[in-house]
Amino acid sequence: MSLLKIFQLNASYGAIQALYDINLDVREGEVVALMGRNGMGKSTTVKSICRLIPSHGEMHFAGHDLQVLPSHRAAQLGIGLVPEGRRCFHSLSVYENLISAHRSGFWNFRKVIKLFPKLGERRAQKAISLSGGEQQMLAIGRALMTNPKLLILDEATEGLAPLIRQEIWAVISKLKDQTGLSILVIDKSINELKAVCDRVFIVERGKTVWKGSAAQISTKVVEDFLGV
Repeated sequence: MSLLKIFQLNASYGAIQALYDINLDVREGEVVALMGRNGMGKSTTVKSICRLIPSHGEMHFAGHDLQVLPSHRAAQLGIGLVPEGRRCFHSLSVYENLISAHRSGFWNFRKVIKLFPKLGERRAQKAISLSGGEQQMLAIGRALMTNPKLLILDEATEGLAPLIRQEIWAVISKLKDQTGLSILVIDKSINELKAVCDRVFIVERGKTVWKGSAAQISTKVVEDFLGV
């Protein structure tokens, strides 16, 4: 059963159209990748889902029409976003960042620091003092504290050291295997995505141009839609 269903989504920034025909869906308990070259509409799709920009087309989440909802209602329905660039509250401590987002459910402070022990060690530190990798862990933990039905990770491993990237991918795998959380991942790491994702959608110039299982991403698909 689809938790998120998008059909013929289009969106614009003023007079400039960014999305022309996006089609994708995420089923319950599934990890789905949204891929594409830079500037092809991935982050705009995420902003549309989270109701951060106006859009047109069919977009349903957990039986609700997202197109008629403001961003805070989309979040309340269970869409948890880890935004590109992390965007932690720099003046707040790790603990305050996490608690500020908490809604009742499975995830709480104790479970988040069990998933990310470094956050427990730095609970009293201000977010601005954390490394980039630690801030990314905090951004993921903050999203989990909202107890989402769908977790959206927008370029969650971009710019991180290899060891931290491995840790983030291990956490995504653990979330899939142990919690059954639905996850939409926007990333460029093909091998890592193949290891954790069930299905993949590729966008090009604001349109969905390919979809299939992670195992079906061939050399030709990479060359046609993901190469430089």
